[in-house]
Amino acid sequence: MKTASQLSKHTSSSPLAIIDQIVRDHNLDEGSAIVILQQIQAAFGYVGKPMLERVSQLTGIPASVLYSIVTFYTQFRLEPVGKNLIQVCHGTACHLAGAERISEVLQQETGVPEGKTSADGKFTVKKVACLGCCSLGPVVTVNEETFARVTPDKARQLIKEKRASCQCGHSNTEEVATID
Repeated sequence: MKTASQLSKHTSSSPLAIIDQIVRDHNLDEGSAIVILQQIQAAFGYVGKPMLERVSQLTGIPASVLYSIVTFYTQFRLEPVGKNLIQVCHGTACHLAGAERISEVLQQETGVPEGKTSADGKFTVKKVACLGCCSLGPVVTVNEETFARVTPDKARQLIKEKRASCQCGHSNTEEVATID
């Protein structure tokens, strides 16, 4: 999927123009709602309420229906996330294997409360339902990378490594212009 910067090469740099282009690419088709929302999230890192309202205006799909899609599927985010999206599995197997302690350690090490993003935009820490790796718990994902049998020490080391590799000082939403 194209990022906001790739899309802006073909349209103006306005976030609304980028959203308009994504919707037009799908012929304003109501049946393409999920794909449209996925592409908006790929471009901006999240699908905010003003973005949903714009898609609604263009497609005729009620904003409430679009909102229900975004809140039903866990792949969608209503707010920007940090450069490192850390997800801790809290499915039954991972919970029994110590996921709660792993979440606590990750929150302490990043200084980020559950579900929030650090002020520097480097980390977002979230508890999630089953990640489908039940025999490997507790499981943590950082972006697209999966870590199995995570211990508190491994969690601390993971944050240390991610912090060292993130010299950028910004979030992955750097290119996002807000739509009010």
